[in-house]
Amino acid sequence: MKGIVLAGGLGTRLRPLTAVTNKHLLPVYDRPMVYYPIETLVNAGVRDIMIVTGGNSAGDFLRLLKNGREFGLRHLNYTYQEGEGGIAAALSLCEEFADGQPVCVVLGDNIIERNICRAVRSYRHQGGGAKILLKKVQDPQRFGVPELDGRRVVRIEEKPEEPKSEYAVIGVYMYDSDVFEIIKTLKPSGRGELEITDVNNAYIGRGEMTWDELEGWWTDAGTFESLLRASNLVAETGANKMDD
Repeated sequence: MKGIVLAGGLGTRLRPLTAVTNKHLLPVYDRPMVYYPIETLVNAGVRDIMIVTGGNSAGDFLRLLKNGREFGLRHLNYTYQEGEGGIAAALSLCEEFADGQPVCVVLGDNIIERNICRAVRSYRHQGGGAKILLKKVQDPQRFGVPELDGRRVVRIEEKPEEPKSEYAVIGVYMYDSDVFEIIKTLKPSGRGELEITDVNNAYIGRGEMTWDELEGWWTDAGTFESLLRASNLVAETGANKMDD
């Protein structure tokens, strides 16, 4: 399995902090934000990782991360997303890197208390299709929300006014190589972007989607409130714990 960290975008919700740097280079307590998703992948045994970045600060990722030695890696791969085409568009840039292998995709502003080791093992045994990670939240209408029927995902709705569950789809996704062909069939949403929710619903339509519930806390860090919450959580309990 190969790992992909999506760290592009313009971070408009965090301006003026992002006026001079990429959102994923901002500090979350004692480390740059992008460190956390890389650690999440490394802890799960993923050693071949690509960083998708963009904007005017892309070179800063190379200066910061270099070849990934600080994470125990021998090499890090980088690619560049022009503009803001959406999560699925960013993922499409990694087709040659994936080279037919399954991928674990982590959004660059996602931070977790524990690890995804169990979910990655489960997906490897699954043998194909897709897996998403879910977490119960107090405000699911802010996120992609799954409609569930037992262990089956019926559909995912993006930012629904009336959520059909208490769960949010967090920014950790596992896909087989079919994901790139699915992305090629997508049409831009009303936001003008290729939506990852449409990718997930395509797998659901095939009957090839599973889910696990993440243990420990999870937060994104894409707003002032969530960036502060992430820093406080990391300061209080730490992140990416290997207690599995």
